[in-house]
Amino acid sequence: MASEDSDWLELPTATGGTIRVLKAAHPRARRLRLTVTSRGARLTYPYGTHTAQMAAFLRHHADWLEQKLEEFHLDATPLPRLKVGVPTTFPFRGEDIALDWAEGPYPRVEQHDDGITLVIPRPHARALLLARGLLATHFEAQIRRDVSRWLPAYIPMINAAPTALKIRPLKSLWGSLDTRDRINLDLALALAPPVALRYVLVHELCHLKVRNHSPRFWQWVESIFPDWKEQRHWLRAHGSGLKMQLDRLVADIAD
Repeated sequence: MASEDSDWLELPTATGGTIRVLKAAHPRARRLRLTVTSRGARLTYPYGTHTAQMAAFLRHHADWLEQKLEEFHLDATPLPRLKVGVPTTFPFRGEDIALDWAEGPYPRVEQHDDGITLVIPRPHARALLLARGLLATHFEAQIRRDVSRWLPAYIPMINAAPTALKIRPLKSLWGSLDTRDRINLDLALALAPPVALRYVLVHELCHLKVRNHSPRFWQWVESIFPDWKEQRHWLRAHGSGLKMQLDRLVADIAD
């Protein structure tokens, strides 16, 4: 394991390898918390936590940590960065589409049969940031259109409704329901097949009835969306790739 003043902890694996875990103190943390995203593993801890305690915590969760890192395929070839004027492809609603560029008097997204075109005024000092903003807005609008079509059918089934819908990039979750009954959805779901988005929506709607993941909760999900297991499996198998795609399209602002 690393020393007290290092930003990293190292966990030996049963196969002879080493897992590096970024450690970060947080002023509001009350316990140790281990998370894995497409960027790697991170251990959040309260101020004053001894390194030996962190090391023991990592050893206790070693199998889980190794499995999660494998799911994220962190040894995969890095995706190409988004560059202004350079065509690329990315998944959208479960299908690979083309992205190309054009110049115009005002910024906009043009959607066509083969993909989308980002129209950017030239010259523009912040063209990349502008392009990322256009993509994020386009993805959010698609999710909202889908959800608005599905909610009228689902709300009567559960006899409850969310107070609001928030869509933003989420590091590890696909969705959540907060204490004010607001549903949060991951922006990366715009890249997934619509049926996967539908499953996540139903999942969070059912939390309006049952706040935990007890058998009663899954009975609600099953009654509304019988194919939920298939979609959960799909997200587990392909979700890390979608989050990495979203990161390179809207989150990484390096030009």
